[in-house]
Amino acid sequence: MAIVSKYSNQQVETLLSDLLAVMEKHQTPTDLALMSLGNAATIIINSKIAPANRAALAEQFAQALQASIDSSDDA
Repeated sequence: MAIVSKYSNQQVETLLSDLLAVMEKHQTPTDLALMSLGNAATIIINSKIAPANRAALAEQFAQALQASIDSSDDA
């Protein structure tokens, strides 16, 4: 079953485009980009999610990330 988001594709694409543009502007290496995004996710979870819900949300986030990875060679 597809997940329905409360955010429009345009909202998501605009934010993603802005984030990637900042990384491109700073010529961010892949490892630093991933580390920074991971740190941002940690900060958001720790500051916006109740402590009792953090571990479950982090697990859901990790599962969603795993599910979204394209593991084919033509990526």
